[in-house]
Amino acid sequence: MDTTDPIVLRVAGVIEPADVPRLCEELTALLMGSGGGDVVCDVGGVTRPDLATVEALARLRLTAQRLGHRMAVRGAQPAFRELLELVGLDGLLGEVTPPAAPGDRTMGTSASRPGTT
Repeated sequence: MDTTDPIVLRVAGVIEPADVPRLCEELTALLMGSGGGDVVCDVGGVTRPDLATVEALARLRLTAQRLGHRMAVRGAQPAFRELLELVGLDGLLGEVTPPAAPGDRTMGTSASRPGTT
């Protein structure tokens, strides 16, 4: 990965399919304004990892790649790690483990939405 400081994104809460385009737009804006560095997606705050979350990570990875950046995932709980392995995205796990920084950007929701569990 790039030797410059990584861009850390925190994805938190419940991620739904409707969130994916917005997350990709936010990542694009963030990367276009950055001087470089690869992306670390911190998923430790995801409360219900499911296929919508996997889709979000896959799309975020593609977005980063199209803009010349690599992406790794950190903070995945065991069940989420197993899900990533099942769909063939376990290569995202453990590529980099930078320390969290005060300027980390949080994406996603912080709590379940009405009608979700």
